[in-house]
Amino acid sequence: MELLRYLDFYINQAIWIVGIPVGAWAFIDALRSRPDAFTAADKLTKPAWLAITGIGLLVLVLCRGPMTLFWVAGLIAALVYLVDVRPVLIEVQGGRR
Repeated sequence: MELLRYLDFYINQAIWIVGIPVGAWAFIDALRSRPDAFTAADKLTKPAWLAITGIGLLVLVLCRGPMTLFWVAGLIAALVYLVDVRPVLIEVQGGRR
């Protein structure tokens, strides 16, 4: 019964722990991509996406609770890159990954 008492805490901690690698993956992938691929894909520039994903990762690490507004914004920034930008970059770069 004690486990159920703190179940929301454990779920929040698990979401927070999973969110950090997602943000790191987005930042590292943006770092490894060629700068010309961003413009060829008609997306923001590489420095812009590095700033967006880097700040998002920083917020994911520093905001302790996953249900804060800033934490959610950081996760959304990483997910937008991974879902919208990354597939187009892979296509433009010849499917290298």
